Amino acid sequence: MSDEVRAAERPATFHEVFGNREFRAVFLAFGLSWFGDYLAKAAVTALVYQRTESVALSAATFALSYLPWVVGGPVLSALADRYPYRTVMIVCDVVRMALMALVALPAMPVEGMLVLLFLTSLAAPPSQAAKAAVLPLMLTGDRLVVALAVSSSSGQAMQIGGYLAGAGLAPFFPRLALLINAATFGISALLIRWGVRHRPAPVTNAGRHLVRETAEGFRLVFGTPVLRAIAVMVFGLMLFAVAPEGLAAAWAADLTSDPAKRGISQGIIMAATPVGFILGGLVIGRLVGPTRRQRLVRPFAVLAPLSLAPALLEPPLIGVALMSAVCGFAVAGLMPTANGLFVQALPPGYRARAYGVMQSGVQVLQGVAVLSTGLLADVFTVPSVVGTWSLVGAVAMIVLTIWWPSPQRFAAAIAAVDPGPDPDAAGQPAGAAPVAAESTEAAQARDQARRPTAAL
Repeated sequence: MSDEVRAAERPATFHEVFGNREFRAVFLAFGLSWFGDYLAKAAVTALVYQRTESVALSAATFALSYLPWVVGGPVLSALADRYPYRTVMIVCDVVRMALMALVALPAMPVEGMLVLLFLTSLAAPPSQAAKAAVLPLMLTGDRLVVALAVSSSSGQAMQIGGYLAGAGLAPFFPRLALLINAATFGISALLIRWGVRHRPAPVTNAGRHLVRETAEGFRLVFGTPVLRAIAVMVFGLMLFAVAPEGLAAAWAADLTSDPAKRGISQGIIMAATPVGFILGGLVIGRLVGPTRRQRLVRPFAVLAPLSLAPALLEPPLIGVALMSAVCGFAVAGLMPTANGLFVQALPPGYRARAYGVMQSGVQVLQGVAVLSTGLLADVFTVPSVVGTWSLVGAVAMIVLTIWWPSPQRFAAAIAAVDPGPDPDAAGQPAGAAPVAAESTEAAQARDQARRPTAAL
């Protein structure tokens, strides 16, 4: 094996990733925002369940943050390709900071809080799309994949802290959680302003229609075989892995008769999946090479929902936490690899729009999963709902893995993208593949990767 191939097989180091000043700023900014978001989400979810004792209403409150992706996520994400990415992220943070401050007003009724929370969530699609689009301009190759893994793991860490803090604050200081959320958005805007350099918008606004641009994103994702395969795999994974978090409040009530301990149980259930995700992201992202990561996609796709099937046995709290942690580990083993392949196979001018398509699908399906399992749990027991839902998911993921593309098809699709170099990306093209050279088999497959087909 040549030194060039060995270098391609070596995972990127954390030093290489965090050595990039811009990535450090984005990493810190979005970590703070995630913490504030989950803090507010856990507090509001627990508050609604305490007042109504309805699993369905509690689940609906949890699913509220998914709604903006349903009503306009792809269109809002397409805005990020029209304006400089840094500007989009800053404006979204400032808007959310102001709205969250209004939510925290003492005289604000619960109905008004929910409306303002929905409006705040509308800024999430363009902000997250801008971040997803700018990262490949900062980091390339396996550094990008490791950066995605680290970002996802840190997001899960912030989710753990947010869920635990939110569940703890909800019975006593729910509005304090909302003020903390507003503050995190303000700090995030400052970090982006001073830590990320200005880049011009990737596309021009002249003579273009936002809806048409959004439709182009859908056509690209679902008309390109490898992108469609990633989209369907990720959508299926998210549909069947979110049940423990969405039903955490009701599951905790079943497991804990003492109301004083119910919030702790809810926090443990909601935090278990992110804990597993952090471990999986760090272990798989840092210690496993790029080629082996791709080989692990299929087994991890099946393991994620299958790990929750033992819920049918009605395990105690520790068992629920362990199942959820294994699920999170499996998701973390798959997602950064899928995200890295997806981003590198996209033309630069489509990254924000394609992200909007993906994230909208993820949010919609997670919302559907939470609402569906919540309604079912009002009729059947929570463990039976989670276990059956997960068994169905395992079967579905087995079917999807059959049509998962080969590494050569992914390499060909990445090689077909020629975005041009970014001067701040260490002299490498922004969409460079994490391979040293294109194989003969990949070259032969390139034409096939360019043509939409009916297969995944």
